[in-house]
Amino acid sequence: MRIREVFLPLFLVVFVIVSAQSQRSAKITAGELQAHVKFLASDQLEGRRAGSSGADQAAEYIAAEFKAYGLQPLGPDSSYLQTFNFVAGVRLGPNNRIVLKIGGTWDTTAEINKEFRPLGFSASGTYSGEIVFAGYGISAQDKAYDDYAGLNVRDKAVLVLRNAPPIDSTRGALDQYSSLRYKATKARELGAKAIFFVMGPTDPEKDQLVRLSYDQSMGGGDILALSVAQPFADRLVSTSGMTLRQLQDSILRRRQPYSRLLPEVTVALQVEVATIPARSSNVIGFLQGTDAKLDTQVVVIGAHYDHLGLGGEGSGSHQPDTVAVHHGADDNASGTAGLLELAQWFAAQGSRLKRSMVFIAFTGEELGVLGSAYYVKHPAIPIEHTVAMLNMDMIGRLTNRTLIVYGTGTSPGFDSLLRAHDLDSAFVLKLVRDGFGPSDHSSFYGKQIPVLHFFTDLHPDYHRPSDEYQKLNYDALADVVRFVGDIASDLNRFSDRPPYAAVETPRAAGNTGRGFRVFVGTIPDFGEQTKGMRISGVRDGSPAEKAGLRAGDIIIKFGRVNVQNLYDYTYALGEYKPGDVVELTIKRGTEVVRTNVVLEARN
Repeated sequence: MRIREVFLPLFLVVFVIVSAQSQRSAKITAGELQAHVKFLASDQLEGRRAGSSGADQAAEYIAAEFKAYGLQPLGPDSSYLQTFNFVAGVRLGPNNRIVLKIGGTWDTTAEINKEFRPLGFSASGTYSGEIVFAGYGISAQDKAYDDYAGLNVRDKAVLVLRNAPPIDSTRGALDQYSSLRYKATKARELGAKAIFFVMGPTDPEKDQLVRLSYDQSMGGGDILALSVAQPFADRLVSTSGMTLRQLQDSILRRRQPYSRLLPEVTVALQVEVATIPARSSNVIGFLQGTDAKLDTQVVVIGAHYDHLGLGGEGSGSHQPDTVAVHHGADDNASGTAGLLELAQWFAAQGSRLKRSMVFIAFTGEELGVLGSAYYVKHPAIPIEHTVAMLNMDMIGRLTNRTLIVYGTGTSPGFDSLLRAHDLDSAFVLKLVRDGFGPSDHSSFYGKQIPVLHFFTDLHPDYHRPSDEYQKLNYDALADVVRFVGDIASDLNRFSDRPPYAAVETPRAAGNTGRGFRVFVGTIPDFGEQTKGMRISGVRDGSPAEKAGLRAGDIIIKFGRVNVQNLYDYTYALGEYKPGDVVELTIKRGTEVVRTNVVLEARN
C-alpha cells in the first residue's frame, strides 16, 4: 500500500508532463512562447548567469524540450549539452600584504580590504623598492600634459590619483585618459613594476577601495595594481614634506604635473589574485534533412539563453547598485522561446526538410559571445557545412512594428528574401548590412558564413531587473518567430547555397575606446583567454585586411606597446594618429609574423 501511495503521485506527474507535451501545437503560438519565457525569466532561475545553477536549469529545460520534439542530440556522449570551461571571475588569494619602510624603519603591515585591495586585472607577484608619486598617471603630450615628463619610473612603483585633472579648455579635457586600465598600461610601458591608485582628497567621490571585478576582455597583466585608501597614501607621501591633499592641490592650482620621487620610502608587497573557473553549456539539437544532395548542409538557428544573474557592479547591469534577479525576459528568454518554437515547428515537418537543421541555445553571450565563439571552434558538424546562421536576440518588445535585421549584406539575396516575406508590410523592416554586431551571429560571420540577426531594439528595461515576462508582446513575438521560420524554410529548401558576401562597414562601428582617432578594423575574439589580443575576423577593406591580418591571429605587439589583452590593444590605438605606419607582431599558430599596418582616420 505504501509503495502504491508513493508511486501514484510520481506517475501522475509524469503523465501530466507527457500529456502537456502531446497537447502542444506544432504551430508557433503566443501561448507557448509565453510559457517558455515565463519559466526562463522566473525567480527560480535567478537570472541565468552563465556558470550558475540557474543557467544549468535553463539548459536542462531546453534540452528536455529538444528531446520532446524529437531532435537528435549533438553533444558528447549522446547529450544535448556542449559543455566548456571559462573564467567566471577573480578572488583574492591568501598572500596579499604591504609593508612600508619609512625613514629607515619598517612600518606596520597594511590591512587588506581596508587600506588596500588588489585590482581584478593585477598580476600576481612581489615587489620591493622605491615608489614615485606620478600625479594622475597621464601622458597626453598632444594636450601638453605629461605626469611622467622627466620622471624615471623603470623598476619602481608609482602612486597615482584616480580620475583626471581639469586643465585649460584650449588643450581639451583629459577625461579620456582617466581609466585605471589606461594608467596601468602607461605605467607598465614606462617600466614600472607596480601601481597604486588613490582617490584624491579634493575629488567629490568617496574615498573607497576599488571593487574586485573581472571581465572577459581583461586577460592577464604583468604589473601589480592596487587600490589604496587616502590615509595609507598619506603615509607613502609623508617624507615629501607634503600631504596627499597638498600634492593634488599643487597640480590643480598650477594646472601642471607635480610628480616626484618619494624619498626614504621602500615598499614591499605581495599580490595574489586567483581566477574563478566555471563551466557552462551550449544546448544543441539536430534535425536530419532528407534530400540526398543537400542533407549534409545545415542551417543553424540560434539564440542565447544566459543573462546577468543577480546583477551588481561589474555584471553589465544598468542598475548596478541593485542586487536582484535580472529576469532577462526579452534579453533573451524571448529569443530562446522563439528557438524552441521553431525547433518544434521544423521537427513537425519531418520529410519536408531538405537541408539539415541545427538549433543552438548559446550560453555566455552576456560575457562576450563565449558560447558561440566556442561552438564555431568546436562545431558539432564541420563548420564549412553551415550554409547560413539565423540569430534571435531580444525579439519580444516590438514597437511600431519595427523589426531590425542585421546581416542583410552577408549574402546577395538576403535583402530581397526578407522583403519577399514582408509583402503585406506586417513589419517596418530596418535592414542593416553588417554581419558583425553584439550577439552570437558575429562568431559565425567571422567564419565567413552568411548571417541574419533579428532584433526589436532596446527599451528602458534593458539589463535591469524590470525586464519581466509580463511586459512582452507575445502576439507580436509570435509574428516575428513565424517570419524567422519562413526565412529559414526558404534557406532550407533552396537548391543553391546562399553565397557569402563580405560587407565593408562604417569605421565608426569598429573598435571603441578612449577617444582614439584611428581605425584598424579588427574584431576581438572573447571566446578564449590567451596572452595577447586574438581576433575573430577583420572588416573588409580595412587597414587590418590590407595588412594581411586574419581570423585567429593573436596580436602580441602594436608598435612599441606589448599587447597582453584587449585593453592593452585599445590603449595602443590611442597612442597613434591616422597615417602612422605601425609594425604589428602577430602570433599565427606556432609562427610569429610581423607586418605593417597603415592607420586610417576613424569616421
